[in-house]
Amino acid sequence: MSLPRHVRLVEVGPRDGLQNEKQPISVVDKVRLVDDLSAAGLGYIEVGSFVSPKWVPQMAGSAEVFAGIAQRPGVTYAALAPNLQGLQAALDVGVREVAVFAAASEAFSQRNINCSIAESLKRFEPLMDAARQHGVQVRGYVSCVLGCPYEGAIAAEQVAAVAGELRAMGCYEVSLGDTIGVGTASAVRRLFEVVGRQVPHDRLAGHFHDTYGQALANIYASLLEGIAVFDSSVAGLGGCPYARGATGNVASEDVLYLLQGLGIETGVDLPRLIEAGQRISRVLGRESASRVARAWFQAGHQ
Repeated sequence: MSLPRHVRLVEVGPRDGLQNEKQPISVVDKVRLVDDLSAAGLGYIEVGSFVSPKWVPQMAGSAEVFAGIAQRPGVTYAALAPNLQGLQAALDVGVREVAVFAAASEAFSQRNINCSIAESLKRFEPLMDAARQHGVQVRGYVSCVLGCPYEGAIAAEQVAAVAGELRAMGCYEVSLGDTIGVGTASAVRRLFEVVGRQVPHDRLAGHFHDTYGQALANIYASLLEGIAVFDSSVAGLGGCPYARGATGNVASEDVLYLLQGLGIETGVDLPRLIEAGQRISRVLGRESASRVARAWFQAGHQ
C-alpha cells in the first residue's frame, strides 16, 4: 500500500501530556502552550479535560484555559469528557468536540475506572445522546491495545470489539493507544488489519508511547496500513504511571520529522513546534524529551 499523502496530527500535550505532571502548572502557561501549538500550524489540539479535580488535579483549570486561548479558525480545540457532567462543563465553555475513553483490557478498566469494559461503554450512552443533540463530535480512545500492565498481551480481536462498539455508539474516529509502549511493528500491522474489519481505516488513529523506543517504527507500520491520523505530544510530554521507566507519549517533533522525511504533508511548522516544546520544557524545568529538538539545538539552530 502506498503511504498517505497527508497526515493529521492530534496534539495531546496540553491534556494527556500535562495531566501526569506533579508540579502545578499555571493557566497562563497552559494557555501559552496551546497558543504556541496553534501558531505552529496544528489543526487539532486536545486542550484539557473535564473530569473531577480529585482524580486529575492538573486538569482543574481547563475551563479557564479554554476561556484564555486565542482560537484560530479551522482549528479543533477538543477536551476529554468522560461523562455527562464533563460534557456539560465542556459545552459551557463552547467546546465543539470531546473525547471518551475505554480500555481493551478488563483488568485495566477495573483498576483505572472501577468498572468492566461493558459497563464503561454503557456509561457513555447518555453522553453520546447529549453530544448529538448539541452537534458536538465525539472521538473515542481505546487504551492498552498492544499490551496491559496487568494482563500482558491483548488480543487484536478484543480491541476490534471495543473499537467497533465505540464506532457504533457514534464516535466518528477511534484512536488505538499503546498505553505502555510495548508494541512492535508487526503487531501494529496485524492490529490495524484486524480492527479494520470492524472500523474503516480512515476512521482509525494511532496513539503510541515510546517506552521501548518503538513509537516511530510503529507509526511507520501504521502508515503502511493506510492510517493517516496520529496522536502525539509536544516535547514528549506525559509519562505512563503504569510502566516503570516509561517515557510516555511520542514527541510531536519526532513524528513530524519522520513525516517530512517521507514527503507527507501535515501543515505543521517544525521550527515553531520545537520552540513550543522548548518553552513548556523550561516551565517544567527539564530538557525536552524530543530527540529531534535536542539534535536541532546541538546543530546550532536557534
